[in-house]
Amino acid sequence: MTRRVVITGIGVVAPGGIGTKQFWETVTGGRTATRTISLFDPAPFRSRIAAECDFDAAEQGLSPEDAERLDRAAQFALVALREAVTDSGLEPDPDTAHRTGVSLGSAVGCTQKLEEEYVALSGGGQEWLVDHTAAGAHLYDHFVPSSMAAELAWEAGAEGPCTVVSAGCTSGLDSVGHAAALIREGTADVMIAGATDAPISPITVACFDAIRATSPRNDDPATALRPFDRTRNGFVLGEGAAVLVLEELTAARRRGAHVYAEIAGYASRGNAYHMTGLRTDGRELAAAVDAALDEARLAPEALGYVNAHGTATKQNDVHETAALKRSLGSHAHRVPVSSIKSMIGHSLGAIGSIEVAATALALEHGVIPPTANLTDPDPDLDLDYVPLHARERTMSAALTVGSGFGGFQSAVVLRRPEGRAA
Repeated sequence: MTRRVVITGIGVVAPGGIGTKQFWETVTGGRTATRTISLFDPAPFRSRIAAECDFDAAEQGLSPEDAERLDRAAQFALVALREAVTDSGLEPDPDTAHRTGVSLGSAVGCTQKLEEEYVALSGGGQEWLVDHTAAGAHLYDHFVPSSMAAELAWEAGAEGPCTVVSAGCTSGLDSVGHAAALIREGTADVMIAGATDAPISPITVACFDAIRATSPRNDDPATALRPFDRTRNGFVLGEGAAVLVLEELTAARRRGAHVYAEIAGYASRGNAYHMTGLRTDGRELAAAVDAALDEARLAPEALGYVNAHGTATKQNDVHETAALKRSLGSHAHRVPVSSIKSMIGHSLGAIGSIEVAATALALEHGVIPPTANLTDPDPDLDLDYVPLHARERTMSAALTVGSGFGGFQSAVVLRRPEGRAA
């Protein structure tokens, strides 16, 4: 019998509010959390806007020592983990700790602490030879992203598989897919899965400025990110984390756990084409969707919602629309598609797990979040992108997809757990 994997706990740190409840209210209310950057002076940059988390480490229960030694991304992950574990009702058990693992996604690791350290070591970037004596005590941990996964394992008492998945902007989908696979194959019974990134720093903003991937609509940050809109001109950087508790279905039901959704299918493909470019036909993303649906044993018509990558770059929205048409056929024109990035920005590796959380909540509540700021539809993009307002819809299955620099294309299919016989 195939072991089935379900989500029993969700924790979210996102722009617009800390915690799953606040996150869900933000994205279903169509409220945008994009604004002028406040974490540093953005004046020198082309794009001076981002979706920041209003995050206070002390208010979220982190000690001054934790706030000092942990990068902002690690802090996000730790807070999301605590919410997810509490939500799941799962009690740590030393006898089964070796059957509990961690799979954490991140695209850029401890960016903020590393940049702070470089500034301190190099005289603000003026010196080629850095002064190692000025380094902080935790610099090595900031260099090694696995330190964040280890932090979650210590907190959760997880002694099973522990890894970081870093595949650019699909990291948060791939970490969940990896975790589900470990449970299916019997390596683990419980996985702490998710992703975190806090990339709003001068170095990251400068990098995206250089390739003109981010929106320069600085005079109107609240509506700057416009997926599928004719006037779209790039994404808005975001930050955040989502952590999920994944369990084997029979065990979860045995202990009376609340089940949000089943991880029914996952697949990833590479386009072997271009570091940042995408083919217009979307064939690689379509292949990932096809494979994820095959693993879930679902026809395209079973999907009631697609949570889109929806970055609002000119090429992504064309590529993604073509991929959905290629994979879903005529059903692509009937299924609602929306992008929550329009409200909470693009948090790089973290966004995939945040979008898995949003898709699970959409199944749970029967509500599809809207695509904010979609007021002037691109005539070449002709799917149902759920503009401006959330939509009530009972559904049994949903899809979330992502694309990442390097050519990564990933897809996760979620299903209501009663949707298939055991």
